[in-house]
Amino acid sequence: MGWLRRVAGDLRKRRNIDAHALTVVAVLYALVSLFSDRLDDDFRWAVLLSGLGLLIYRSLPDETPEMAEGVLYDRSVYDTVPAASLFAGVRDVRVFAPSAVNLLSAQTCEILRNSVLRRENGRVRIVILDPREEASVRQASRQLDESVEFPVQRLPAALETTMERLRLMSRWKTPGAFDYRLLSYSPGFSLVLLDPDTPAGRVIVEIHGFHNLSTSSRMHLELTRGRDERWYGYWVEQFDHIWNAARHDVPPVPVLPADAAEAGERTLQNPAPGVRRT
Repeated sequence: MGWLRRVAGDLRKRRNIDAHALTVVAVLYALVSLFSDRLDDDFRWAVLLSGLGLLIYRSLPDETPEMAEGVLYDRSVYDTVPAASLFAGVRDVRVFAPSAVNLLSAQTCEILRNSVLRRENGRVRIVILDPREEASVRQASRQLDESVEFPVQRLPAALETTMERLRLMSRWKTPGAFDYRLLSYSPGFSLVLLDPDTPAGRVIVEIHGFHNLSTSSRMHLELTRGRDERWYGYWVEQFDHIWNAARHDVPPVPVLPADAAEAGERTLQNPAPGVRRT
């Protein structure tokens, strides 16, 4: 019953109302014609000419084509959408971005904790660029920072901020599962997947491009399973490949202060009474 969902969506967005109204009239006319031949000729011609006129109007080229509704955006469209509504009712969140510093703000992390991660079957998976891959970080910074006319942050610093946040989040005790990994290079796009394995799933793709006015001016694609099945599945698989190729983080070993290290060395040299050296 995909056509019913389409009609309901059009009516909800007040789109194609003229076509749906004329379709209803034409169907009713056809049904009545099956049982009666007493319909007024003027009414018959009105229905016929209205349908013909609508077809001709729809065939005219649009001289001012607009962005494909529901598919093509830039990041600014998400600035007006509260993060809480973006993750409302979502149980599976998958993210890949070179630093994800804009998405993983303190507010968004709290929202994830109180929504997705609050559910026992909730899961959040994050992949960012591996900060240990210095050559890859320099190359990605050249694309993401130096090719932007009005930059507001730098990738290396953003990676440090995100790494600290991810390590802290990994220690949270939540009913849902949280995990993150590190990729060795940036493939030139970012992904946000929301419940991708369900019929209501959404995939948001940000294309980094070669040169941008600002980070928010990059092209975004928002895909759904029902409308964009082929490319929806393609980008879901892209994340799966990224996740499998990324490595687990190995947190750095904390460096003890000099006085603590000296105290430990003295303890080894002069063990407490009753403690045997090995």
